[in-house]
Amino acid sequence: MNKRLVLIILLLISSFGLAEEKLGQTGFQFLSVSPDARAAGMGGAMTTADWGSGALFFNPAGMANMDKRFDFAVSRNRWIADINHDAFSIAIKPPFASIGVFGISVQAVDYGTIEGTMVWANEIGYIETGLQEPTALAVGFGYARAISDRFSVGGQIKVASQYLGNNTLPAGDELVSTKNLAAATAYDFGTIFRTGFRSLTFGMSIRNFSNEIKFERESFQLPLTFRLGLAMNLFELLSLPEGGQSLLLRVDAAHPRSFSEQVNTGIEYSFFNFLFVRGGYLANYDERGLTFGFGVNTFGLRIDYAYWPVSRLGDVQRFTLRFGI
Repeated sequence: MNKRLVLIILLLISSFGLAEEKLGQTGFQFLSVSPDARAAGMGGAMTTADWGSGALFFNPAGMANMDKRFDFAVSRNRWIADINHDAFSIAIKPPFASIGVFGISVQAVDYGTIEGTMVWANEIGYIETGLQEPTALAVGFGYARAISDRFSVGGQIKVASQYLGNNTLPAGDELVSTKNLAAATAYDFGTIFRTGFRSLTFGMSIRNFSNEIKFERESFQLPLTFRLGLAMNLFELLSLPEGGQSLLLRVDAAHPRSFSEQVNTGIEYSFFNFLFVRGGYLANYDERGLTFGFGVNTFGLRIDYAYWPVSRLGDVQRFTLRFGI
């Protein structure tokens, strides 16, 4: 069984070298934005994370080994161009833990207010059509289960929609307005495997699998992304004394539909599960590189913050509040 697992992993890794030229772009890009502050501080490398309800945004299998009966998290993401991404997630482990863990995730995006215009035969070449307030929303229901003490699986079904304002078109002597609204059903799948060699863990996820959708004429696909990840406590690997401390390394290799292969690397230092300091690096991204973050965990309440410089587009800051019992 171990030989088969290694063969599967090698085949999956080799697939990252294929299809480097992308044939088209994708829509609903808000589904690719990492809402969680802990994940953002570690460069988004969370495919192998046991992360309660927050795992629904990365790898649903990460809910399976939740050590609490109830986990709740809310995040605020101040994205580029004053775009606000808000996220909410909840996970529940029933008293009969063998049946698995159930979760709900919500992502809501406020793009702000934009002045609509259209081409017109006047001195300035256009007329204003009114203020537009584009938004996006995704609601998901997830399930995860630990098949054994080493292997976990999980999945999520979600409905995503995006409203991009109204089209205003001339129809004779009048102007006709129609909504730019599209929706799709998408699926996420994932697995996590603990090798048994100290804390070494492998993970795999497929996110945003769906059919093509369209607004008016042009069809497009959701940002389907395949990820492979590994994680390990470096204190174990280097045989360093832990004493309530850990130094967790995570590495994800991503194969997105609309971009060439990317690598996310993150590291987290934990001091007695109370104070956390994080750093990360994103390789082969247009406007992103280093990430930073920290967190505090006390009395069941966890507060995380992440800072993500995005080159010429400004800085991104994320806040997450998590509570579990």
